[in-house]
Amino acid sequence: MGRIIAIANQKGGVGKTTTAINLSASLAALGKKVLVIDTDPQGNTTSGFGVDKNNLENTIYELILGECSVQDCMIKNVVEGVSILPSNVNLAAAEIELIGVDRKDFILKNEIDYIRDSFDFILIDCPPSLNTLTINAMTAANTVLVPIQCEYYALEGLSQLIHTINLIKERLNPDLDIDGVVFTMYDSRTNLSTQVVENVKSHLNQHVYETMIPRNIRLAEAPSYGQPINLYDPKSAGAESYMALAKEVIDRKL
Repeated sequence: MGRIIAIANQKGGVGKTTTAINLSASLAALGKKVLVIDTDPQGNTTSGFGVDKNNLENTIYELILGECSVQDCMIKNVVEGVSILPSNVNLAAAEIELIGVDRKDFILKNEIDYIRDSFDFILIDCPPSLNTLTINAMTAANTVLVPIQCEYYALEGLSQLIHTINLIKERLNPDLDIDGVVFTMYDSRTNLSTQVVENVKSHLNQHVYETMIPRNIRLAEAPSYGQPINLYDPKSAGAESYMALAKEVIDRKL
């Protein structure tokens, strides 16, 4: 049965999408069968795999509204071993469309249950807010992976995210756990990055992944070429870090 990981943090710009794209591609490179679900209306994970998000007949939006099946929506092998349920700006309307819908927080879970056994890992890229889409992702997931940028305000909002996760665990998904925290945009040359890491470790009673994702220009360039970093520049520090993180994720026993 596939392990479902929601990648979430309500702060924007912390590396959620970068992690969704590159962790999934690295897991696939290690022989795992992976599905990525893009639940962010910006659709950056979709375009990061080279998919033209603006010319899609079926996306996660149509899936959530019951207008297509998972198989209709899925784009297989966007890179070898990785399939995707894509997203685009239409998804922004989902919040309104789902008002009054019965058991709306379980829509994504019910759809994923049909295909869960076909994948080793299912990664869900969440939007940078705690809305219906994020709740759907967390209701469907086994665990939540939290990317944290190495910056001064790293801890801001994190307690709110943990509170939300605990609420969802209490009311919607009793099996939900925090997978762990992964540090992104780490710069070993600055004292600030080191201080942030120590600060988070001392304040958070959570698993922290040993692998830290560095600030890396090649990582920033890769999405504009529609490729994950392990294809765009496999020898870059970013590619090596995501490969190391993928190995940690595989070995993590919850």
